[in-house]
Amino acid sequence: MAPRALQFGAGSIGRGFIGALLTQSGYHVTFADVNQPLIDAINEEKEYHIHILLPDGAETTTTSGTDISGCNSNGKGIIEEIVNASIITTAVGPDVLKYVAPTLARGFSEKRKRREQAEYLNVIACENRVGASSLLKELVLDNMESEKDKKYLEGYIGFPNCSVDRIVPPPSADKAPIDHPTLDVDVELFHEWIVERKALKGNPPFPIGVKGMRLTDRLEAYVERKLFTLNTGHAMTAYLGFLKSYDTISESIHDEEIARNVRHAMQESGVALERKYNFDTDAHAAYIDKIINRFRNPHLKDECVRVGREPLRKLGRNDRFVGPAQLCKVYGLPNKHLCRGIAAAMRYESDDDPQSVELQDRIKRDGVEKVAIELTGWTEDDAEIGHIMWNYKDLEKLQTRRTSSTA
Repeated sequence: MAPRALQFGAGSIGRGFIGALLTQSGYHVTFADVNQPLIDAINEEKEYHIHILLPDGAETTTTSGTDISGCNSNGKGIIEEIVNASIITTAVGPDVLKYVAPTLARGFSEKRKRREQAEYLNVIACENRVGASSLLKELVLDNMESEKDKKYLEGYIGFPNCSVDRIVPPPSADKAPIDHPTLDVDVELFHEWIVERKALKGNPPFPIGVKGMRLTDRLEAYVERKLFTLNTGHAMTAYLGFLKSYDTISESIHDEEIARNVRHAMQESGVALERKYNFDTDAHAAYIDKIINRFRNPHLKDECVRVGREPLRKLGRNDRFVGPAQLCKVYGLPNKHLCRGIAAAMRYESDDDPQSVELQDRIKRDGVEKVAIELTGWTEDDAEIGHIMWNYKDLEKLQTRRTSSTA
């Protein structure tokens, strides 16, 4: 019987990246989600296809595997799935981990009580957040009352942090997959899953190895490299593209002005990362080139509104704009283009995005400078606030153009 993996989050990332690698490695994967129609489709179809979209227009189709099932995250069967799992992963979004934690706490308690011989288990939160697994561990501990449960968790359950990277856009409206219309996923060829070795429990940590997973002893460097380069460039492309009325990341990055600004921002963060982690300059330049080429893939219909959603989270002090800009500041390095990214994020307006609505309400109430100071932690005397203010004003012409073109 195949070992069991439990993947919280049955969305595009869960199916098109983490869950797919687990099934291809030989695990039975149970997808847990609150979306009951999606869970019903998984249990009915029992397989789905992954469409790898290449820049030249070619497409390869990979069957993810047929050993899958679905379970409602809030349903009766979820505790049993936790008890029987050999590995647990999440791809739900950082803000949703607090809702997963109480369920895990109950499941781990039941696992401790039922198993005569304790077994090691690793829980990996595959989220776009530094230290996501560590956060999840603290949330689970907060939901445990029994000291026996807490001792069991500390001794037998690992929460290794990780860095994940794969562009998995939602299905495009003009392309309905034929084989499994609900479950099929479009992805890019590139993927990277790097896991913190020292935090893993057990030897070996998994009953069978996971294809595509790399273990490292210097995870922080890879996490910040990805967050301050790929995520910075992705979000900046989305915000500038949105302001210029482009629909997708590919359309946006083909605009020479946007591409130039995005590249400069990633180069600014790159110099700081090289200083902090001793990255090779030529290798990091090649990494930036590869990222921009990934953005250019016209067959990945990755919408700017999807990539730009939740601007307040993306403007967090340790996140993709303020984080690298502050790192540059620490080393006395230029960060003007990163500040342009901050300004562009502050100009992002979407009535369908609660964080965007909240951000614009704050700007209307308190003014741009005060909000910028609150978001970044800098003061009015810091040059960066001046850069943000100048760019915010300069980007007004793009926003005016967008408003007139969509009227």
